Amino acid sequence: MMSMAPLIGAQSAATVTRTTAIDFAPFLPVWLIAVFAILIAATSVYGLYRRAPGVMVRLGVCTVLILVLANPSLEREDRAAIADTAVILVDETPSQRYGARRERAEQAAAELQERLESEENLETRVVRVGLDGPASLEQTRLFDALDQAVADTPRRRIGSVFMVTDGQVHDVPSGVGTLDGIGPIHTLLTGERNEIDRRLTIVQAPSYGIVGQDASVTVRIDDLPEVGASGMARVDATVDGEHVVTRDLTVGQNYEMTFPLSHGGQTVIELEVAPIDDEITTANNRAAVVVNGVRDRLRVLLVSGEPHAGQRAWRNVLKSDPAVDLVHFTILRPPEKQDGTPINELSLISFPIRELFEISLFEFDLVIFDQYQRRGVLPSTYFHNIADYVRRGGAFLEASGPDFAQPFSIYRTPLGSILPGEPTGDIVERAFRPGLTEDGTRHPVTAGLSGVANGLNGSGEAADWGRWFRQIVVRPTAGATVMSGADNQPLMILDRVGEGRVAQLMSDQMWLWGRGYDGGGPQSEIIRRVAHWLMKEPELEENDLVATTNGATITVERRRLDGEEATVTLTSPSGQEARVDMTRTAPGRWQGQTAATEPGVYRVADNDETTLAVVGALNPPALRDVRTTEEKLAGIVSSTGGRFHWLEDGDMPAIRRVDAGAPTQGPGWMGVRRSGDYLVTGVSDIPLLPAVLVLLLLVGGLLAAWRREGQ
Repeated sequence: MMSMAPLIGAQSAATVTRTTAIDFAPFLPVWLIAVFAILIAATSVYGLYRRAPGVMVRLGVCTVLILVLANPSLEREDRAAIADTAVILVDETPSQRYGARRERAEQAAAELQERLESEENLETRVVRVGLDGPASLEQTRLFDALDQAVADTPRRRIGSVFMVTDGQVHDVPSGVGTLDGIGPIHTLLTGERNEIDRRLTIVQAPSYGIVGQDASVTVRIDDLPEVGASGMARVDATVDGEHVVTRDLTVGQNYEMTFPLSHGGQTVIELEVAPIDDEITTANNRAAVVVNGVRDRLRVLLVSGEPHAGQRAWRNVLKSDPAVDLVHFTILRPPEKQDGTPINELSLISFPIRELFEISLFEFDLVIFDQYQRRGVLPSTYFHNIADYVRRGGAFLEASGPDFAQPFSIYRTPLGSILPGEPTGDIVERAFRPGLTEDGTRHPVTAGLSGVANGLNGSGEAADWGRWFRQIVVRPTAGATVMSGADNQPLMILDRVGEGRVAQLMSDQMWLWGRGYDGGGPQSEIIRRVAHWLMKEPELEENDLVATTNGATITVERRRLDGEEATVTLTSPSGQEARVDMTRTAPGRWQGQTAATEPGVYRVADNDETTLAVVGALNPPALRDVRTTEEKLAGIVSSTGGRFHWLEDGDMPAIRRVDAGAPTQGPGWMGVRRSGDYLVTGVSDIPLLPAVLVLLLLVGGLLAAWRREGQ
């Protein structure tokens, strides 16, 4: 929040002065000497009244004795004046970038520093309050900076404080008690009188929302300084960078807008109101809301073609996820099975194909076919419905068994148009160890799995995974092959089809990992990741650009499946572009950080990928009112004896040193209080009645008195 470069501008050499004074160091208490003096005076008066001889001589002797008892001396002190402190607080927060404020501030600070440095016994401290902390993006905290700058200085020696700012200070003390003892606070205002501004405010917005439902945001537009003025203003709204709606809203009134949450994770809603003529800035014409979308429940339909050893693997993993509602059907009695058992004696239920694949299909987030083959259960129309469901945003997972390589494979149905692997008819039935492909080391679904040694060169191997014994050979026609098996044949392919996603596993042996055979493998983790990638979990996106903020720091993470180097550009709310230095942290992953220089919405882009980052709190104080004003500092300036000066008026007031209690400002000048504190550097003490002189005076006085009385 505070920059002190330089903290001390200059300190003039201390002025040394010499003072002389008579000091007394009585040998007896003062009251006793006073009694003695009174008695002598009374006796002398009585003697004079009686005209006694030698009265004046005796009075002189007694006076010498009283002076001796008082012990007078001539004291000389060498005093070095202690320098007072003048503090210049230069506001460098983002609001100083509007108009000519920054140029005026720099010119005024330089001139003020030069004048103060020319004063004797005055130390000048220049404190720049800028971007050394996240708080300065949202607030201007000059008094916190002042406290830190003068923490080592007694209040009485703070001769004056000069604030070079627009007056929008957000930590003004509620009472002047906290500033007791310091000199006047003078304020040099960098902006212009009668500034106007339009402000867009988010009155109310949610932090979380349910995916598939609407998020409601309440907004308000004000034209300053006439808060509550009527009129119309056009507002454009974008969601995740895509323009969604334009509305004409009434100025000075609250208005509720709704936006759909179409995915999990962060949804950035950005609103922008059209500017007005001659407004000071458009920085507060924009506002953004980050709504975290959460899924209420994920509905999964699992259809098993027939019972097999690994059937429960999918069921157990999905059932263990509290966010998943699983509907599971197993085809136990296909139509071709005729053994003469009466229907009313079977403990089975009929397969509700119409309800599942026509009426309620789009209510599911994921459909899984586990070793399913054409057996006359599903008509071709329903396979077409599933393919259409995927293209319109659904998810489909096909776990292949030996039947996938046969003539009755579901690849020979309309599902073949969305499956990325075409069966060749071959089946490998021998031991092999599953591994990752080069794409697999970069894809979030498989990257970083336990037992995989990943390196920055994009290679990986499954050194600790158990063996499988069967694989269906396919020819990949689309998608990314992330796992390979026997003879480096594709073992798992992930693909995007239309707005939906498809995953294909070419083996029915994954259950061996769950049993721990030959060391096992990450069965549960792979199933969980594949399922959540299919259901569009943001953390598992393979080509993604993510920007997060922590205070004033923006962290950018880039994932690219093609492994190409990330070239990220950052666009600030004011439209300035900058390159973000990215470092490769893992295969297909880059990360970089940069410091935000102003609050608001930052646009992050890498080729076709774009995301947004919101820096600062909702409606930060720094953007609520950006007009230059005396109002917030008026009480403090008045109570400390300071004054305001608008830099747009021209010449800066003169600087005057004033004593404590004297006026500290006037027409054309600003005062710096002088404390008068000093440090004694040397002392000399010269007795005014040396012993020899006293002896001579006493002896002479006594002889004179004896002679006078003897006449």
